[in-house]
Amino acid sequence: MAINTLATATLFQTNLDKIAIQDATTGWMDANAGQVIYNGGAEVKIPKMSVQGMGDYDRDTGYVQGGVTLEYETRKMTQDRGRKFQLDAMDVNENNFVTTASSVMGMFQREQVIPEIDAYRLSALATQAINYQNGALVEYGYTAAEGTVLRKIKEGIKAVRDHGYNGPLVIHAISDVTMELEIALAGKISAVDFAKGGINTKVPAVDGVPIIETPANRMYTAIKLNDGKTSQQEKGGYEKGDTAKQINFMVMPRTTPIAITKQDKMKIFTPDTNQDADAWKMNYRRFHDIWVLDNRLNSIWVNIKEAKD
Repeated sequence: MAINTLATATLFQTNLDKIAIQDATTGWMDANAGQVIYNGGAEVKIPKMSVQGMGDYDRDTGYVQGGVTLEYETRKMTQDRGRKFQLDAMDVNENNFVTTASSVMGMFQREQVIPEIDAYRLSALATQAINYQNGALVEYGYTAAEGTVLRKIKEGIKAVRDHGYNGPLVIHAISDVTMELEIALAGKISAVDFAKGGINTKVPAVDGVPIIETPANRMYTAIKLNDGKTSQQEKGGYEKGDTAKQINFMVMPRTTPIAITKQDKMKIFTPDTNQDADAWKMNYRRFHDIWVLDNRLNSIWVNIKEAKD
């Protein structure tokens, strides 16, 4: 019996979307998109709400009327990325197509898509911090060391708290930082539960703030995205930007980044319908982006390894 390519594509899409959130170190950021309106394609509508402050109560007239403003701002996801893959019909028969295609797409998702999404999000947040008031919440030129790393992290937490953010915070840090921190605390480092994509894990923490260890090659202040077709860019994916610096760690409120990643309807063509070759063809396309509302631009602290130019 011929496989149902529509059902198979839907299954792949559902599983790959779940993997994208669960395996990405920045997957927790997708939780903030709960109130975002998404109807397909590249556009989303982000709610922006503001309320007036308190006024004096009058014993004769009672309460002063307050105002609530709720509006939706339309944003467009700038990251529109994709690839197509072919599996030759002579190498893959119909019975094991699903297994083989699942392996290919799973590897592609974990080794290419997820690292790029992480790197893009973190570099975008770093750029927001660098541009905010001439880098008021950015520190340059620090190399992680046992004797200073705990203080540096506490200073980052304090800087965000001092701007009025008393809710849950999150730290992304490279392994150089987490290693020196573990040595400094000599087994006394605390651990907290951290939920991401429906999965709870134990992660190290400082002052109750979870630390998400993040690969150094996803922690750049800027990245270059290869288009997959221009000379020297055929490999696709991303790489460190020409002027980028290495991020040591970042501190931010859990509610600051609004991140969305959506896969466009996945398409699978059988060898009979594929006009290019006698092969199974899979088209993969993903929209994603990240935003920070204007009133939260002062909530991201970034510690950078290299000195400021």
